[in-house]
Amino acid sequence: MTPTIAAAAGLFMFATVSGAQPDGPPAGHPSITDPGRQQQPLEPPPPADPADVESIDAIIKAYYESLSGPPGEDRDWDRFKSLFQPQARFIPCRPGQNGKASIWVLAVNDFVEINRTIMIKGGYFEKEVGRRVEQFGNIAHVWSTYEARKSGKEHVPYSRGIYSFQLLKDGDRWWFVTAYWDYERPEAPIPDKYLVTPKQ
Repeated sequence: MTPTIAAAAGLFMFATVSGAQPDGPPAGHPSITDPGRQQQPLEPPPPADPADVESIDAIIKAYYESLSGPPGEDRDWDRFKSLFQPQARFIPCRPGQNGKASIWVLAVNDFVEINRTIMIKGGYFEKEVGRRVEQFGNIAHVWSTYEARKSGKEHVPYSRGIYSFQLLKDGDRWWFVTAYWDYERPEAPIPDKYLVTPKQ
């Protein structure tokens, strides 16, 4: 480390310890801001039930509950949408030809419109069977293994997969930022370690 870099590092550490937190990234740090692009206004989500978003466990539970229901019953989509940041995205991963894979990126409203008719017509129940959580500051990553059934009475799921959820803690509540997932298939079985929740 050169003397100049060492001095700068020392000043930054002093500012952090003394409580003078920087307002943004350090000078020269890569930025995602594009001053030439006008950001479009986003539709705010419906108000959330505080009990649904007070913890990681609560918001994951609300996600699975709000997707599940018998044939002929619409979901509480306002509850579902209230869990997500306006910028949130759903990203299903799908296998392609020659061993390649692709993704499909959807906004929350798009996900709802694509799936609501299918879920009402056929019934759909999603249940979490295993979870791993990593958290730092205001961000969290949740690795959530699910089973899908057409009826709550079915013993054997017709589909299983793993969600990679990214979450944000904003004050007193949690938000979903990304729901990214892949499903189980013969060439990609879910390892046993992901079918349980490790003891903390």
